Amino acid sequence: MPQKSLIKLACTSCKRINYWSRKNKKLVERKIELLKFCKWCKKKTKHKEIKK
Repeated sequence: MPQKSLIKLACTSCKRINYWSRKNKKLVERKIELLKFCKWCKKKTKHKEIKK
């Protein structure tokens, strides 16, 4: 069974952790980067995976 683990997604402009997600670390080795809405910036910004 593939190992899925929780990751944190933080806004690149204000550096706040807004989202949690899962990723399969065996299949996806790079850091995830998604376009999400930040409630502190009040706009869509890039959210990068950060360390726990």
